[in-house]
Amino acid sequence: MKKKKHSVLKRDNTVLIVVDVQDGLAHAMYNKEVLFENLQKLIKGSKILGIPILWTEQNPKGLGPTIPEVANLLSDIRPISKLSFSGCGNERFMEALRALNRDQVLLAGIEAHVCIYQTAVDLANLGYEIQVVVDAVSSRTKENKLIGLEKIREVGVSLTSVETVLFELLKVAKGSQFREILKIVK
Repeated sequence: MKKKKHSVLKRDNTVLIVVDVQDGLAHAMYNKEVLFENLQKLIKGSKILGIPILWTEQNPKGLGPTIPEVANLLSDIRPISKLSFSGCGNERFMEALRALNRDQVLLAGIEAHVCIYQTAVDLANLGYEIQVVVDAVSSRTKENKLIGLEKIREVGVSLTSVETVLFELLKVAKGSQFREILKIVK
């Protein structure tokens, strides 16, 4: 298999997908406080930089709504309810993603070894350039998070961090957006 070429993230070609950070599961995550803090930083920074956000909820009738710490930042967007572990198994999700006409996808949320992994593989197979934001994903156990990240890397998907993403999208250390991003990451 030919290795896919990766390029630096571009604001006009990037979308953030926040996956399944719901009440019924989120509080059972490994290192949940760091996860919640980094998800908030990533969402706030994406909004400052004009990055569109898609937001999924896995079986919301069973797992409940997205946690308030995340949902309150996404109040201007409707979540996409799904039953498939991969977002790609949901037609509404795929329509919303295609409508954005962006090739670079940032994945954050839970769980690393299930929904994040399966969505990453499916999107990569569809030709998207995927980056999983490691410090903004988790699983119920550290081992499952690590296994998920290892499997994700094995299929050629890049791993990144919240700060790497924000500064990569920012490009320069000047201006009001730079000052706003600094407030978020400090």
